[in-house]
Amino acid sequence: MLVAFNKPFNVLCQFTDSSTPARRTLAEFDLPAGVYAAGRLDFDSEGLLLLTDDGRLAHRLTDPRHKLPKTYWVQVEGTPQDAQLAALRQGVLLKDGRTLPAQARCIETPPLWPRDPPVRFRKTVPDAWIQLQIHEGRNRQVRRMTAAVGLPTLRLVRVAIGPHRLQGLLPGQWRGVDKD
Repeated sequence: MLVAFNKPFNVLCQFTDSSTPARRTLAEFDLPAGVYAAGRLDFDSEGLLLLTDDGRLAHRLTDPRHKLPKTYWVQVEGTPQDAQLAALRQGVLLKDGRTLPAQARCIETPPLWPRDPPVRFRKTVPDAWIQLQIHEGRNRQVRRMTAAVGLPTLRLVRVAIGPHRLQGLLPGQWRGVDKD
């Protein structure tokens, strides 16, 4: 079984939380029994999370050797300049090494649901949206990449993993998808 789930903002990618106070988890979303997250999406990120009950499939979806691209819509603080986008496309030097080259381009404000709580708005600081596609999955990689080029992330939504798309799922909704 493979499930596409739209993970809401400030929800853990696991079914339990031992912290106090407890944070929101996947347990509250009536997902099919026996599935677990194939990969991760940060607590403060939103969007597509794949879940499965098949260990081999989970490995195939998450193993970097398979290089499934992950596509994100990223709201950044500032106005992206050509040099900043070029740096993302070439790979960015982070503390844990240089990232692989990414696909990066500016996009119009995407048709997304309102975030709760909303992103802080400041009249004097412009923001913009970038579509970023990466082939790695380092810890907080997209946020660290945009910050490294001078464009701090305000909102991060994963919209695709390989051929799997968010396609109309609202936060907290899920659907079964074809494993092939």
